[in-house]
Amino acid sequence: MPTSKLNVRIPQITSLETAIRLYYERNELSNDDIRELFGKLGHSTVSRLKKAVVAETNARGTPIWNAARVNTEVAYEVWGLDIKRLENSLKKLRAMNLEGVKNQ
Repeated sequence: MPTSKLNVRIPQITSLETAIRLYYERNELSNDDIRELFGKLGHSTVSRLKKAVVAETNARGTPIWNAARVNTEVAYEVWGLDIKRLENSLKKLRAMNLEGVKNQ
């Protein structure tokens, strides 16, 4: 559970596939990764999202490997993105054969 006290409005993700791919593909998220995850965001919005993650990262004592990036696992927790729930949602959508969801 995140301990960050920062209030940040979290945008909606662009797609389940993107959110899941970035989670498993990146150890740390860059500004471009965050924009890919949430869509077109201004610099200040990206900064606020990252600031909340950095605060939680510091509170946990999680190592920071690149000061320009944020830890993916911590970021998803702070932003309320539950990877298991995202995976289950994608699986259900694919099972229902909804248009726009690739069956792989």
